[in-house]
Amino acid sequence: MKSWGGKDEHGSSEGGRFSGCLDLFYLFTMADKWTLLKLAFILLLLTVQTKGCNDGFNKQNNECVDDDECADNGLCGDNAKCFNTIGSYYCQCAEGFKSSRNEKFKADSPEKCKDIDECLTASICGPNASCKNTISSYICFCNEGFVSSTRMETFHPGNNASCNDINECEEGSVCGPNSSCVNTHGSSYCKCNVGFGLRSGELNYTGKVEQCEDVCKIDETICRNGTCSVEDGGHFCACHAGFTNYGRRRSPCVELDCDVFKVVDILGEKHNIVQDHVKQLKEGCVDLSESEDPKELDGEHLLKVLQSIIDKLLSSEVLRDNRKVSTFLALVEEALRLSGPFVATPGTKMSSSHTELELVVYNGSIIPQGRKKLSTKHAQLEVDMEVAAGDPSHHPGFTTVSLLTYSNLEKSADDFFTGMKPHENQSFKINSKVVTVTVSNRDTNLLKEPVKIKMYHLEQSNGFLHTCVFWDSSEDGGTWSSRGCSTEESNSEYTTCSCDHLSSFAVLMALYEIEAQFELQLVTWVGLSLSLICLFICILTFSMIRSIQSPRTTIHLHLCISLFIANAIFLAGISKTENRVGCAVVAGLLHFFYLSAFCWMCLEGVQLFRMVVLVFNTHFKTFYMMAGGYGVPAVVVAISASVNSKGYGTNRYCWLNLSSIWSFFGPACVIILVNILFFLITAWKLAQKLTSLNPDLNNLQKIKAFIVTAVAQLCVLGTMWIFGCFQFETNSITISYLFTIFGSLQGFMLFVMHCLFSKQVRDEYANILCGLSAPRKRKYSEFSFSHSSKANASKSTQDTGESHI
Repeated sequence: MKSWGGKDEHGSSEGGRFSGCLDLFYLFTMADKWTLLKLAFILLLLTVQTKGCNDGFNKQNNECVDDDECADNGLCGDNAKCFNTIGSYYCQCAEGFKSSRNEKFKADSPEKCKDIDECLTASICGPNASCKNTISSYICFCNEGFVSSTRMETFHPGNNASCNDINECEEGSVCGPNSSCVNTHGSSYCKCNVGFGLRSGELNYTGKVEQCEDVCKIDETICRNGTCSVEDGGHFCACHAGFTNYGRRRSPCVELDCDVFKVVDILGEKHNIVQDHVKQLKEGCVDLSESEDPKELDGEHLLKVLQSIIDKLLSSEVLRDNRKVSTFLALVEEALRLSGPFVATPGTKMSSSHTELELVVYNGSIIPQGRKKLSTKHAQLEVDMEVAAGDPSHHPGFTTVSLLTYSNLEKSADDFFTGMKPHENQSFKINSKVVTVTVSNRDTNLLKEPVKIKMYHLEQSNGFLHTCVFWDSSEDGGTWSSRGCSTEESNSEYTTCSCDHLSSFAVLMALYEIEAQFELQLVTWVGLSLSLICLFICILTFSMIRSIQSPRTTIHLHLCISLFIANAIFLAGISKTENRVGCAVVAGLLHFFYLSAFCWMCLEGVQLFRMVVLVFNTHFKTFYMMAGGYGVPAVVVAISASVNSKGYGTNRYCWLNLSSIWSFFGPACVIILVNILFFLITAWKLAQKLTSLNPDLNNLQKIKAFIVTAVAQLCVLGTMWIFGCFQFETNSITISYLFTIFGSLQGFMLFVMHCLFSKQVRDEYANILCGLSAPRKRKYSEFSFSHSSKANASKSTQDTGESHI
């Protein structure tokens, strides 16, 4: 067939085809309709004959047949499978592999199939088994000490296999002689039989590395003060004479002194009931100390016997001297140690007409831990259980703690204070019930951790010093002593003692022979009340009478305010020691306001120095005065409280104790010394200037009065605190009267010095009393010169009312 280009189909070129297209276009435009229909049919026939198959199909026998791309085995790459579809295909990772992104992908995709680590799945192999990953799969195997139920070394969870414990103790001689095998989950260990042990001190071992030996040979101190033997039940200790392990055959032996029960004749008590009771205690003690296998005693019965002895002795008042008291307390302590181990765990509480007892028992070779609290009606005990148990190498297999309170022993033991060192005119009185504290540990002379004993007062009185004491039988036949004991807390109701040893304890109240105590209290109340009234008048005078106001009267005003507040707090709260926090607040306020009074006195000395020596600028700015008068005391009190907060409040007064007292007396002494120095320099300079200026006698007298008043003010307050330094710690009748007089009347003295001795103030008082309301024509000056000397004064004198010399 030829084209319209003029060549046949096989010989036509591109130019020919283009020429044919032009011819065809020409035919479409020039031919008739019939010709066009024929031409369209011919073109359709040619198109059908030359059309091919879509992608994914092959033409076979003029038909399009699906092409199986998966026939190429390596099409999808390693670890992947090919899946054919109609007209296409897809790749998917084989079992045990996964692609990084899509589950299905093409051969030309960057996807790669990587092995799945099935062992990352928790417990995939089940309990007591481990997993090992393989290419496209995994295997399971039992841990050491376990075996598979299928007896196969490896398995798969699909095999329904499990790992069971291997009982190594059934596999033959695992442990050495004198030991036995103990199977555990997945393992086993060896432990020595009773009566045998390891030299390493370990409780068990594995394999046959160590050998179990006789414990009596390994540790020769296991039965200290006794003979060690091994029997079927283990080792046991046969105690030597005078020692016992309280029937606990495997416990070491401790000394037991039965002579302490031979006290009836010493006490002079002839009643048969006491004789019989002491005989029971002695027989029980002898049985423990002499028998190799003592019978078990009834601990509560022994305690009742002890209480009967105490009741009889205290009711008959036979304890009339300190030696009998020492013997009596030693008997009680030894009887408590004897009875305690035979009381059933956890202990008991018992009381009688003259005693109250709590006893705690802990059985076992393991030493108990922590602190234990015991209590009776009149006392409480807090003790560390490790301290009560004592040295582990001497531990008798039990731990006991007892707290015994006597009802009226303080009457018999109230006169023996030779072990105390009283101050002058000081005496003591027992102000608590006497208590006895015992523990199973016999080495209690110096405890690692102190015991705390809280004892309630018999007389709840404020203002008395309380001291913690114990009964020392080694000194002068027996006396109360404070050695090794300290007062941890004390108020009107109780005192808490901390002691580094054990014995019988009490609280002493310090008394002072001040016969005129009522008179002193009366002087204090009357004097302070008068001072408060006078200080209030001073405050009104210096703040409301304008004609006398100046920097110096401003200082007087704040001095009176500080003393007014301090005296009011002193009067209301100095003895309120019941509340420790409130007492500390009162002490802090007194510290601040009394120290503030000293600071204002110091400012007066500085002001006088500036007026006389520094002829210019006699004014103090108000800010500087306030900073010196109130800011400095605030800083001192803040530092003192932060360094030693417990220094505020004593057992007798709400004031500074000895550890903080110099935070007040130190600054006060410095201020007194500085003012004395200022006054000496001022007087010297003033004498020179008066000589050179030759002022009249009137001005000289005024300046002298100024200095004398300031010095007198310093002496009044300074003297008061000199006596106050001694008042709060010791009591002397002379010092008490001096402190009371100077302390209570200081406000009255300031009123006399600054108001009644001042002519200007007296004139103003006279005007007020006479009802003269007309204002004065000019201010008073502190002191001024005569007409002959006014030429030398600065102009500022007329503006301020102060003189510049």
